[in-house]
Amino acid sequence: MDLLERVQRRATKMVRGLEHLSYEDRLRELGLFSLEKRRVQGDLIAAFQYLKGAYRKDGEGLVTRASSDRTRGNGFKLKEGRFRLDIQKKLFSVRVVKHWKRLPRGAVDAPSLEVFKARLDEALGNLV
Repeated sequence: MDLLERVQRRATKMVRGLEHLSYEDRLRELGLFSLEKRRVQGDLIAAFQYLKGAYRKDGEGLVTRASSDRTRGNGFKLKEGRFRLDIQKKLFSVRVVKHWKRLPRGAVDAPSLEVFKARLDEALGNLV
């Protein structure tokens, strides 16, 4: 557990009335996510923006839409880009593709970033 997660764990214990609950229950009561889920949330938001046309030059080839019409689940599958250098980009694409595949169709088909964020929060909230 990293330092920030410990700080968040300790801060949630300071909320009067929630001291006796587990960390996950305190987060749920406060409407918060763990830092790991917040990282995933940020990655998925960046991927959604990229797929909608933002970051074209910076993230060229980072993730691409899978060409198969035979998909189960959300129908908007991604595949990882290939990189020889810059391992950070590859790690980002691996993280995004792994979690993107588990999103519901309503989230990935969202017409705007605001709608995507709301649907993403709902999907991640079910994983708490």
